[in-house]
Amino acid sequence: MTGILLRTGAALALASLVAACGEDDADRAAQESKALEETIAQEHQEVEAALSGPVSYKMEEVVPGSAFHGIHGITETSDGKLLAGSVLGRAIYEIDKETGDVSVYEAPPMGMADDLEEGPDGELGWTAFLDGKYYLRTDDGELRVLAEGLPGLNSTAWNAEGRLFTTQVFLGDALYELDPQGVAPPRKIMEGMGGLNGFDFGPDGKLYGPLWFKGQVARVDVDEATLEVVAEDFEVPAAVNFDSKGNLWVVDTAAGIVYRVDVETGEKTKVADVDPAIDNLALTSDDRLFITNMADNAIIEIDTETGEERPLVKGDLAVAGDIALAVEDGEEVLYVGDVFSIRKVNLSDGEVSEVGRVFASKIDYPISVAAAHGRIGVAGWSSGAVQVIEPGEKLPSPHHDFAAPTDALPLEDGSTLVAEYGKGALTRVSADWENREEVMKDLKGPANLVLGPDGMIYLSEQLAGTISRIDLETGEKTVIAKDLDGPEGFSFGANGNIFVAEVAAKRITRIDNETNEHTVLAEDLPIGFGFEDDVLPLNVPTGVAVAKDGAIYFSSDMDAGIYRLVPE
Repeated sequence: MTGILLRTGAALALASLVAACGEDDADRAAQESKALEETIAQEHQEVEAALSGPVSYKMEEVVPGSAFHGIHGITETSDGKLLAGSVLGRAIYEIDKETGDVSVYEAPPMGMADDLEEGPDGELGWTAFLDGKYYLRTDDGELRVLAEGLPGLNSTAWNAEGRLFTTQVFLGDALYELDPQGVAPPRKIMEGMGGLNGFDFGPDGKLYGPLWFKGQVARVDVDEATLEVVAEDFEVPAAVNFDSKGNLWVVDTAAGIVYRVDVETGEKTKVADVDPAIDNLALTSDDRLFITNMADNAIIEIDTETGEERPLVKGDLAVAGDIALAVEDGEEVLYVGDVFSIRKVNLSDGEVSEVGRVFASKIDYPISVAAAHGRIGVAGWSSGAVQVIEPGEKLPSPHHDFAAPTDALPLEDGSTLVAEYGKGALTRVSADWENREEVMKDLKGPANLVLGPDGMIYLSEQLAGTISRIDLETGEKTVIAKDLDGPEGFSFGANGNIFVAEVAAKRITRIDNETNEHTVLAEDLPIGFGFEDDVLPLNVPTGVAVAKDGAIYFSSDMDAGIYRLVPE
């Protein structure tokens, strides 16, 4: 803009000078004009030199971060602590029941907890769902591994005799008894129950729990290995718990309902209507009821008499995975793969809206998004799911059996290009989803797919440290940027430059499209949350999107927020 103003000023000054001069003054005017041109040219060179130098960026918050990375199991300890666990966050948190203040109780990475409960001697046991391990922290601080090699360890409870039990759900379907000392191996009691999720022991000594895939609540005799249904006709029951009076409380994650159930008759009494995606519940020693909602990063207290809800902790986003920019009704919006939901952020005001959430919508743990040709591709690596949605239209069902899909890019002919991290491959899926063809193999951590301004497809490889141009017709891959430190999300600017998140270095870098020069725009950013024993090194992908005004948006896997970089 400054250069345009200078050039315009020069033209106006020259025109005024010529108009003011007569023919007799032509020589003097010419000399003065030349001097003026030289002065303006010098000023222009100085300005252009200043603009071509380093440009600093400031970081602005667009969507505030959250306290958790998704929240699941919840319990109260004997000394009154309210604890809740996160799988992706790999941590157990302590929550103040009055203020909602959150602190880390068991730090990452060992703190991964889908469910947790205290034992008779003050020990705390929890299930590391993705790691397939069961951890126990004794009252004196010793950490024991009671089970491993059991992916999908989900729920846990102690009975009145101090015996410890756990189940596999989603990645298995079995009930085990564990040795709290960690000496004897897990004892399988039964399997094939139908997803015995968050369970509790009743006053009769029997185990009560929801059968996730059958819409029922069952009673299990852990010694006889027998199961009987005590209540049914739920949509997706997620967890149960007894209060001090012997009432059984049940949360239905798909319906968003909290029930009280009579275990003798099976009668259900609806106590509260809440948002779907409830994961678990806890009743305190004085019968206060708390539930977790994974899509909202929320812990909510429910009044057991009135059903009134009091949010104790809540976030605008749950995880903030990959992002993709789209234009809808003339406004720029960011789609966010939020793991437990698909959300949109309006760039004009930062308002967050919801496209759909797990268990209430046809989505399956979406964590990556890509926009192209007016459609949004969605991928969930943990569920192996891919789908393509039309903005404003009804959500279609996701398609499964992909090998850790980390991105899904809609193509012009209606087909979809899927990055399969688990195979190190790009797979093209036909428009009718009937056929799949591997179009490229031997990739090293395929992470993010982008439709470039030239109509070509670009791919970041996290483990190789590269960004490449992909020619689907010839199968040729051309590396256009290398020596990047853990590249994940990237986007093109208006002039064709690439802006990429080098997540391993916690920075965003600009790559000049002509010289290939790398310029770090901002570093020490809140990105790069992950650990060596994560199932995928990608963990929660960091997305990048460049808006029309040049602002660089990125998601934070550290605090589940959205930020932008703008020139200072």
